[in-house]
Amino acid sequence: MHFDATFFAFVGLLLFFVLIAYLKVPGMIGKSLDARAAKISDELAEAKRLREEAQHLLAEYQRKRKEAEAEAAGIVAAAEREAAALTAEARQKTEEFVARRNALTEQKIKQAEAEAIQVVRAAAVDLAIAAAEKVVAAKADSNVQNNLFQSAVGEVKARLN
Repeated sequence: MHFDATFFAFVGLLLFFVLIAYLKVPGMIGKSLDARAAKISDELAEAKRLREEAQHLLAEYQRKRKEAEAEAAGIVAAAEREAAALTAEARQKTEEFVARRNALTEQKIKQAEAEAIQVVRAAAVDLAIAAAEKVVAAKADSNVQNNLFQSAVGEVKARLN
């Protein structure tokens, strides 16, 4: 029998397969592939869990954002109501202030009118007294003047007492 290189290559290949089977390389490769598949499966499960957690956090943050927006809208509405109330109060106080000022001014004007009338009356009385003195002095002699003076002094004394 003549063995050529093909035969020896075939025998080497068979020995190689027997050696691989003896050393349980397919089992080790299987275990390695199973371990890698399990690791990948665990990583996928972890990724899925992280994704669900991220979605949950996203939903929570969106809910919190909506609550914050609603709260901000409430604060803005309250501030607008407060500003409107302050504006109305300021307008009312301004109107009251103007009304008080007008009343005070009118009162001062009436007082000034009354004082002016009193001054005019006093001036008229003084003028009338001066004119009466001149008329009485021109018409009355000294005897009549003394009687008038004595009666005026008597009236003043009577009124003072």
